[in-house]
Amino acid sequence: MFTNRARIFVIGAFVIMMAVAINLKVYEIAGVTGMFILLLIWGYFKEGTIVLAAKAFHNKDYNKAEALLQQVTKPDWLSKKRRGFYEFIYGGVCLQKLDYDEAEKHYEIAAQYPLRTANDHVAALVHVANISIRHNDFAKAKAYLALADKHEEKITAKMKDVVQRLHQELDKK
Repeated sequence: MFTNRARIFVIGAFVIMMAVAINLKVYEIAGVTGMFILLLIWGYFKEGTIVLAAKAFHNKDYNKAEALLQQVTKPDWLSKKRRGFYEFIYGGVCLQKLDYDEAEKHYEIAAQYPLRTANDHVAALVHVANISIRHNDFAKAKAYLALADKHEEKITAKMKDVVQRLHQELDKK
């Protein structure tokens, strides 16, 4: 749960601690600090700045959320849960910027990964369906709504209402 700058600062502090421990011939401490350094590097590739971006997104600070998401240089290397959440948040940021093509792309990827709840998964599917309706791609919208219908018993009443409204809008067209 570090920004890249904070992560580099902490790694630097651990490198100094390791150098002091090796100089004092306390190899156990040097080994432990080396493990912490490896853990921070592993966290950079597997966890990224997703938690901080989610907090910024929740607080409606979309520019900060986008900046934190852009610090993830290789999203493919994130763990499965983090990758889905990364794409979900990035889709939301793109939606706020009214960049519907990018939002659709990110929500499509997010729907392929496990998200925290079935409600989040259905939200990603519904966003893709809604954007597809706006682009007059009704076949794609129907396909994503069919996927959303499979989770009907696990989602909230509010999300069921959204799915129902999209079905009604598709029936009109």
